[in-house]
Amino acid sequence: MSSEYQKRAKELTPRRPVVGNAIRAFLVGGLICELGQFIQQFFIAYFGFNEKNAGNPTVAVLIFISTLLTGLGVYDRIGQWAGAGSAVPVTGFANSMASAAIEHRSEGTVLGIGGQMFKIAGPVIVFGTVAAFVVGLVKQIFEMAAK
Repeated sequence: MSSEYQKRAKELTPRRPVVGNAIRAFLVGGLICELGQFIQQFFIAYFGFNEKNAGNPTVAVLIFISTLLTGLGVYDRIGQWAGAGSAVPVTGFANSMASAAIEHRSEGTVLGIGGQMFKIAGPVIVFGTVAAFVVGLVKQIFEMAAK
């Protein structure tokens, strides 16, 4: 009985266009990265930043653009079409934070916006901090072993 159900469910489940999804994700993720590269070159050319120092304002501008597009409802449509291509870069993280803030703003500033927004950001911040600690520790061990 169970195998018949699984067979029937498999027949009725719509097939996902995996190749098309991958191509759209690649294109949109690439375009976001290309936009970031353009913004970085803008900061280098017009504000005298070097390549290393231009990274921080570039990320800030990308986050601003993503948050603005989220507030206008545009980024969600991009995300529906592009899938992971819009979710992986820093813009996807900004979108998830802004979406949570917009969705829960009626609950108030602290408990609504702040609380719900950091339910998403908290795990990312913790993972980033722990990963940075582990990588730094491993690097230190290798440097000490090399001496």
